[in-house]
Amino acid sequence: MGDPRLLYAISICVLFASGKFLVSLYKARRMIIEWKKRGMRMPPHHPLFGHLLVARDILSAFPKDAHPLYFPIQIRRKYPEVGPLFYIDLWPFSDPFLVVASPFAAHQLIQEHPQPKADVVRNFMYPLTKNHDLITMEGQMWKEWRNVYNPGFSAGHLIKLVPEIVKQVSTFCEVLEEHVNADDMFYLEKVTISLTIDVIGIVTLGTDFNAQRSENDFVSAIRNMILWLPSGSELNPFEQFNLLRPFAHWYYTRRMDRYLSTEIDSCYLSHKGLNNNPSSPHQNSKTIIGLAIDKYLEGKQIVESTNTLDPVFKSFATSQMKGLILAGHGTTANTICYVYYMLSTHPSSLKLVREEHAAIFGTNTASAIIEDPHLLNQLPYTLAVIKETLRLFPADASPRKGSTSFFLKDDISGLSYPTQNCMVWSMPQAIHREPLYWPQPDTFLPERWLTAPDDPLHPVKGAWRAFEFGPRNCVGQELSMLEMKIVLVMTLRRFDVRGVFEEWEGVAKKRPGNVNGEKGYQ
Repeated sequence: MGDPRLLYAISICVLFASGKFLVSLYKARRMIIEWKKRGMRMPPHHPLFGHLLVARDILSAFPKDAHPLYFPIQIRRKYPEVGPLFYIDLWPFSDPFLVVASPFAAHQLIQEHPQPKADVVRNFMYPLTKNHDLITMEGQMWKEWRNVYNPGFSAGHLIKLVPEIVKQVSTFCEVLEEHVNADDMFYLEKVTISLTIDVIGIVTLGTDFNAQRSENDFVSAIRNMILWLPSGSELNPFEQFNLLRPFAHWYYTRRMDRYLSTEIDSCYLSHKGLNNNPSSPHQNSKTIIGLAIDKYLEGKQIVESTNTLDPVFKSFATSQMKGLILAGHGTTANTICYVYYMLSTHPSSLKLVREEHAAIFGTNTASAIIEDPHLLNQLPYTLAVIKETLRLFPADASPRKGSTSFFLKDDISGLSYPTQNCMVWSMPQAIHREPLYWPQPDTFLPERWLTAPDDPLHPVKGAWRAFEFGPRNCVGQELSMLEMKIVLVMTLRRFDVRGVFEEWEGVAKKRPGNVNGEKGYQ
């Protein structure tokens, strides 16, 4: 027999936890039920299970590796009466959230009355940057640091770095050529991620990570760190409370910070004219961190004999670099893959792109780009292909915090949606496939971007939100678009890229799957 006092204590704890759970459940469900009574739109809501049954039915038809952001799109299609603004209640797995699939409501949330980033974003970034990054900073601190980095990400500055980007893309072409010669099946994303990491290393730090050809300590650390970051969507409690996670965060952060500390110090010494190493990549560097140091030190009284960088700036700059590299490499790499995929399944579009490239660049593409980078601005159909791909496969969403004082107005129904105790989720994935704003929403139509304003296909203003709008739009969008143009110009006439999903499913013993009829999905 066990100690009755211990059993009593355990019973009390279980009862207390159960009671707390039931009270929280009641509060969460009651809030949504009250809003439903007031006419707020949502799919069928169960008083006990909320929308968990709806989620089960929809997600069970998805491939297991499909991105959860497809979920709101499927709700909108299964229950069209909900309109472009609706609540989803998945408590206890997440707080209730308000899905924003309307560009007009997104304008209110992101631009007109910008709301702070949701906790799920801050929790994701904290282990990497301690929230000292442009993604999660707020208020005056964000304004100051955005001002520091704006010069380095401007189109005028990035065009000067085109030769370095071309060099990295040339290596990418060599890697693809090796796969052609080997006649093998390979993960294209792994190759494009290595490319984009190399590009962002050169552009931000003036450092060639050489990830396309070898192992690099920083690249290895950040790629492993990503696997340990909390996504906020883990349903398995062993994933949510993995005891190894804090150790992994400490270990990989230490490796990244040590590497970046050396690089930032070298850049600062070059800025001061104290770097005596002629082979240093930071000599005469026009990198983003170099311009950031210039901007930060502008107007400050710096003692000439000071050979060390302000530790506060250095700490923040290190965090900012990690945030920029994290946000900048994966999204661009994935979009390049989706462009290849869409063109491989739409040969008429591929033909038009190739003809455009031949007319502008001739046969010696790399030399032509380096000699006149502004030729990259003369590619209207290529730009249309990129924008249409980003419409169908946007890189990210923008979850924001709700509050008691902030309401979203639906321009269709006229209803004002409360946001208290909610995550308000502006979802380009849903906005970009919303039939109210996009004719033939699932069809790849680059031509829609070349139409006159009175054409039914012409995009609705504000409905394309791949990089978001307003002062907090993506700081790296110019770099991403520039890099993608260079990659496409240098590869599309040289290589034929095709998906081999059936062969891969056979090798991986994976059940065939698709989303919205597409084998290629997020």
